[in-house]
Amino acid sequence: MVEKSIWDISAASAKRPPLQGDIETDTVIIGGGMAGILTAHFLEQAGMKCVVLEADRIGSGQTRNTTAKVTSQHGMIYDRLLQSEGAEKAGLYAAANQEAVERYRILAKKYQGDIGWSQCPAYLYTTEDTGAIRREHEAVKRLGLPMQLTEKTELPFQVKLALKMEGQGQFHPLRFLYMLAEELTIFEHTKVTHVEENAAVTAQGTVRAQKVVFACHYPFLNSPGYYFMRMHQERSYVLAVKKAASLDGMYYGIDEDGLSFRSAGEYLLLGGGGHRTGKNTTGTSYEYLSSRAEAYWPGCKEMARWSAQDCMTLDGIPYIGQYSKSSPDWYVATGFGKWGMTSSMVSAMILSDLICGRQSQYAEVFTPRRFHLQSSVGTLIKEGGYAVSGLIRQAASIPKEKLEDLRPGHGGIVEHDGNKFGVYREETGKIYAISTRCPHLGCQLAWNPDEKSWDCPCHGSRFDYRGKRLDGPAQNDLECHIRREN
Repeated sequence: MVEKSIWDISAASAKRPPLQGDIETDTVIIGGGMAGILTAHFLEQAGMKCVVLEADRIGSGQTRNTTAKVTSQHGMIYDRLLQSEGAEKAGLYAAANQEAVERYRILAKKYQGDIGWSQCPAYLYTTEDTGAIRREHEAVKRLGLPMQLTEKTELPFQVKLALKMEGQGQFHPLRFLYMLAEELTIFEHTKVTHVEENAAVTAQGTVRAQKVVFACHYPFLNSPGYYFMRMHQERSYVLAVKKAASLDGMYYGIDEDGLSFRSAGEYLLLGGGGHRTGKNTTGTSYEYLSSRAEAYWPGCKEMARWSAQDCMTLDGIPYIGQYSKSSPDWYVATGFGKWGMTSSMVSAMILSDLICGRQSQYAEVFTPRRFHLQSSVGTLIKEGGYAVSGLIRQAASIPKEKLEDLRPGHGGIVEHDGNKFGVYREETGKIYAISTRCPHLGCQLAWNPDEKSWDCPCHGSRFDYRGKRLDGPAQNDLECHIRREN
């Protein structure tokens, strides 16, 4: 069983060199995931020179961890959008994502290659109360989306009701990304440390450009923009199993413990067990998915497991557009929620239009400068509460573990010489101790037993047990102290 995505183990790309020295271009794009590569592709098609700077390898962030569902059916969103944004903006949100699906289809046909594109229906389903799905159905009817209610699915259990949408798609995200990236100027292992007006600064050199695009999942600058006050992050988990059903459709459960399903060649992907980053105390997410897979398909074989991190905005709509009022030449694409594939394409559509000076009919819906009091104030207060709670824990909480009580293969917060440390004990007995203070804004990190990582419940930064940064907005590793027991 492999602890990486099936996309990771079935695709490879040529290595790109790191930046060496100072260069100039029309647009510099920070981040080589799906949003960044698509934006660069569209800008190059429009005749603009682009440079993509990637801190690791292209596609090495959330793109490799997606389930790669290409759909405008984003959970229970349209009924909520109708109530909070009105029919016009809800309709534009739907139209943008429908166009995104179509653009993927066009690119897949144009470039062909072994990217596994297939057209398929998408389903929302419930095994409990049908009221929410019926309301969502009424909403999509008002918006003219092609969805219909049904009680028939391919799932190995009975559903009470499902909402089916035809004409959606699925593919191999990394093969698609690598194909588009072939003709682009990309520098890998080139981390942007800061941005000064129209210059992206790295340890290897500086890229000066007329426009700067932040397509790095979570903006790493606290100001301007203050995105850390307007988003939180969530984890979700996926298993790839063999000897299970082959499904023609993609499925997303709307119940509290609902699961997602899709086929990918010889694999069946089973997703769920999600939680807010930094809030996984039980460590049973993979165990839950494994038990469900065995119950539905006795004898199935788990071949891979992986997880993803999603940025969640206050109102459920991504932030795509001008970074802030004070930085007119900066642009951002973030807050995609669970729907990174279509949101990446929508980002490329909007940002390429804005940068090229064209009108975008979708820009107002996704503008990062929006703030809707009715739909956001409750969430904003809640997010502030998480931040305050995290800071209080760092300042005043009592460590839960004693070092001698920490079992091999487990982590916990312990006190030593009056200081708190996040400690992990390897099976060999080697001990790794890191500071529990997140280097982003100082919240107390929490142990994630499923992934053996230290996660920030405030803004979602993550570190492995050796202190290496896994996810931002934090930009630095944690100092790690290693002790070998006799």
